[in-house]
Amino acid sequence: MIPHRPMFWHIEYVWLFYVLAAVAGGLFLAGVAAHVWVWKRAARYFRIPFSQKAVKKTLVDALLGRRVFQGNMAAGAMHFLLFWGFLVLFIGTLLLAAHHYVHPFLIGSLYLGFSMAMEIGGAMLMLGLLWAIFRRYIQRIPRLETTKEDALVVAWLVLVVLSGFVVEGLRMAFQHPQWGGWSFVGNCIGNLLTISASESLYPYLWWVHTLLALGFIAVIPFTKLFHLIGAPASLYVQNTPKTPLAPEDETVETLDLADLVFFDACMRCGRCVEVCPSAGVGEPFAPRDFVQAMRLRLWMEYSPFGDVRFLSRGHEKKMAERIWYCTTCRACLEVCPIYGATFEAIRKMRAVAIEEGTQVPQILIQTLDKLYRYNNPWEASKKKRAAWAKELDLVDLTKTEKETELCYFVGCTTSFDTRAQEIARSFSWILQKAGINFGILGKKEPCCGDIARRVGEIGLFHEQVDACLKLFSNYGIEHVVTSSPHCFHTFQNEYPEAPFKARHYTQVLHDLIVQRKMEFEKKLEVTVTYHDPCYLGRYNRIFDEPREVIRAIPGIRLVEMAHHGPDSLCCGGGGGRMWQEDLDGETKMSEIRIKEAHATGAQILITACPLCLIMLEDARKTSGLEEELRVMDLNELVAEAMGKGNNI
Repeated sequence: MIPHRPMFWHIEYVWLFYVLAAVAGGLFLAGVAAHVWVWKRAARYFRIPFSQKAVKKTLVDALLGRRVFQGNMAAGAMHFLLFWGFLVLFIGTLLLAAHHYVHPFLIGSLYLGFSMAMEIGGAMLMLGLLWAIFRRYIQRIPRLETTKEDALVVAWLVLVVLSGFVVEGLRMAFQHPQWGGWSFVGNCIGNLLTISASESLYPYLWWVHTLLALGFIAVIPFTKLFHLIGAPASLYVQNTPKTPLAPEDETVETLDLADLVFFDACMRCGRCVEVCPSAGVGEPFAPRDFVQAMRLRLWMEYSPFGDVRFLSRGHEKKMAERIWYCTTCRACLEVCPIYGATFEAIRKMRAVAIEEGTQVPQILIQTLDKLYRYNNPWEASKKKRAAWAKELDLVDLTKTEKETELCYFVGCTTSFDTRAQEIARSFSWILQKAGINFGILGKKEPCCGDIARRVGEIGLFHEQVDACLKLFSNYGIEHVVTSSPHCFHTFQNEYPEAPFKARHYTQVLHDLIVQRKMEFEKKLEVTVTYHDPCYLGRYNRIFDEPREVIRAIPGIRLVEMAHHGPDSLCCGGGGGRMWQEDLDGETKMSEIRIKEAHATGAQILITACPLCLIMLEDARKTSGLEEELRVMDLNELVAEAMGKGNNI
């Protein structure tokens, strides 16, 4: 006998199966259409351009689970089993339908291969499900939630797979085909059953399996399982070119299509919670909570039926006043399997809050007022901006026609904060020592706009962009080097077609070392560790240059903290938090970071950002580590090695 599989063996009322399949398919399509309806109503622009690059990236991330494996091999392996097990069974079902309704081709050796593949797919899915149950309910991984929906979804899938194997086993027990070994799971189950029992039970269990499978398909869009569709969609949309804003919309920030798809695609895996610095110090904020609150709010506002997720309906968590906890450190995007930029959505919601004048911290309102009036968030004065350079012989580009190689853009924090001013003095001394012809903008230096951008004051941000571009144009500035990673990022990535080149000072120091323009006079026999600023590292992937500068100093021993590079911990000063009162948390992010630095045994903690320098210096004092650990900017360390001062 030629190996094959009889369709609807021992099954009556086959017409009922078609009715149920049509109902399940209709509910599935209706659910998907409901999501598209909400996206179209909520998004300012509903355009999905074709992108070959986005297609390639989506296929790699979806099929291989690259982002899921990243940083967590156990979760990646579990997801791989679930995804490929489900995909193999889904494709197998489609092939079986094509065999029955289009042209019979699953016969002979092809059918044997098909049977083996389906067994492997089912076994992979079952193993993945059991692993998921173990991780969530026995191992109890903290980032994983244990809601009723989580339990029901897993249990439902287990029953679908298990009933499928049992139905196959019943058929094998009755038929005893010579090729039964190819269906190894079903064959093992069939060997445990009698012919009479299998013949009588088969129709009933077939219908049970059918109802479970069709019901599962029907509820996918109405549960967290929409992730099966939403995740690939989110991966694609997140990687397509953004739709340019119309001129009248340039100062308006609203959620775009990528945000909306991401909200619905989120599986609540909790990776963002695990790395979020705010959640890590016990503050009442977590990216996952924000995403779920926004998803619920959008469905309640734009869907005529409200939230369609019948298993997870609930009250919206209060998030309006909690959006100010976000440091915009980008750690959530670093680990999100579907590239969910939660911090960007938060920035847009901040813009709405600023526009409406609601739920904005009072001290932040005062800061923005200073920014508007005096072009800095620190002082009610413009005159003190260049006070740090009073006793230095520096070229003021606004007072001379002398040509220079570089314009040193000092930045607000470095200009006004007493501790951060040493960054500017040290860097200026290094440039002079290396023979670099540079100048500063003195009292006329404006704010780059970073602070306004992070807290959502978009109109003020555009005003500051215009002011900077006009000033740079007036004085023919083409090459800018910044103290702050925030200024660097804003110039580099958020200025429209900037007619100048921006670099962070770590890049300049690295170039000077490569070009052999820096000479180190002292051998520093010290152990140091380096803290990656968020806007330098995660935002702009500048990880190696600062470390290479440190290693170039004679005698230096560099040790890494437990969290470094893309995994670095945030100091807590970004996202406008520097200009807010103490937020409600169990401890401070900077104190966690300073203790991690101390644990390395290093004598000096090096950073390359004025905000980080201030936050970590304060944490050193509050943690009682003043005698055991120094906090220095990279410029200060380099200047010491070049002969400036004698502190080390």
